[in-house]
Parts: sequence; structure tokens; C-alpha cells
Amino acid sequence: MNAMIFAAGLGTRLKPITDTIPKALVSIGGQTLLERTIVKLKRAGFDHIVVNVHHFAGQIIEFLRANQNFGIDIRISDESGQLLETGGGIRKAAPLLGNEPFLIHNVDILSDTDLSALYQAHIHSQADATLLVSRRASSRALLFDDEGRLRAWLNKTTGQLRSPLTDARPETLHEYAFSGIHVFSPSLFPLMEGWPEKFPIMDFYLDVCLRAHLQASVAENLRLIDVGKLNSIAEAESMLAQLS
Repeated sequence: MNAMIFAAGLGTRLKPITDTIPKALVSIGGQTLLERTIVKLKRAGFDHIVVNVHHFAGQIIEFLRANQNFGIDIRISDESGQLLETGGGIRKAAPLLGNEPFLIHNVDILSDTDLSALYQAHIHSQADATLLVSRRASSRALLFDDEGRLRAWLNKTTGQLRSPLTDARPETLHEYAFSGIHVFSPSLFPLMEGWPEKFPIMDFYLDVCLRAHLQASVAENLRLIDVGKLNSIAEAESMLAQLS
């Protein structure tokens, strides 16, 4: 099974730590975020992983080399010249990921989700993308219809609503928080034609959600932490201690 780890981000919310190391190499409970993500994917049966790099790219490459790629096939999608954002990063990595669906995992996400079950559910559904979501506090939400298909995005702080539907109403849709974990099928790549070199994947998903099957996988009681801010590090270490 194939997977991609987003590890190219600048990690600006983790400054000053990320002034000298990439976010992927920030240590949580004695292990880097990158190592934790790779080990979780490996245990779930993923044996081919692509890691995209930009900020302190050389440090990540050396870390993987020193750990002998953790005994699996790990390849680098190098964005050193230009950070391509999530959508552009996926498209650039396409030649390294083959023709089968692949799981995408943000390096700063820690969770107790079953990644193998998520991947298999996507395969059996024949959806173009499956987004792991849950009901939890978040200032931004994805909105799905009664069939679990993506229809809109909502900024709950400002009230901004983005949707290809001209009559989209949040009260008629189901609101969930995105986890930063999703499964992507190559059937979506043709729909990226004409898009700029760099773009966010969520912009793309919202643009094509009426033409493609983008479904929710709702995780009840999901335990998840986005280690994107300094104050989230202690919280993440506490959660890991409870899960161990």
C-alpha cells in the first residue's frame, strides 16, 4: 500500500523550534513527528511512502538515511526550489506513487485512527477521495450531504462559506472537522489539468466535489492532536502517554 507524508511545511507556528529544524523533526515523547508517522503507517501495512520536503530538506533526507528508511521503501519528493502547497505537492509526487490509491498524512497529526481500515474502506467504496473527519471543536468545518459527499467549507469564526452549490446552506448539511488524513485516487489527477503549479488540496476538492465522489469517513470518538503550535506539544505528549 502506498502513502504520502506532508513534511514540507515551514512550521511557522512552532517557532522558534523550527528556526533550526523542520517541523517533521520536532520531537514528541522522544520520537520525531516524522518517525511516529512512518512507524504508524508501516504497522498499518503501508510499505511504500513518499515524503515531500522543503524547509531544511537536507535534515529530513539525512534523518531517513541514518535510519535506513525504517526498513521500507521511502522516496523523497523534493520541493526545495518552491513550496507547492498540498495540492501542488500531491501532483508533483504523482510519478512516485504509482497508479493505485494512496493515503495522505500530515506529519504534524497524531491520532488513534486505524489507517489500514480507512484505506480499505476507500478501496471498497470506489470513491475518488475519502476524507477522515470527526465531530470536534474547530474554527473551520467541512460540510457533507446526507450521502456523505463533500459539498462545502465553512469558516465558523467569520461565517465565510465556500461551495460550488449556489444554494448551499450549512443548516442542511452535516458539519465535521477535517483530520489532515485522507485517501486519494489517481482518478482525480486529470481534473487537476489547468491548475497552477502550487495550490491547496482543499481548494481543489471544493472545486471538483460536484464532479467527483469525495466522501467522508466519520471517526466516532477519534483522538487527534494537531501538533502545529507550541502549546500543543505538551498536550500531544499527554495523549501519547495515555495511548501507550
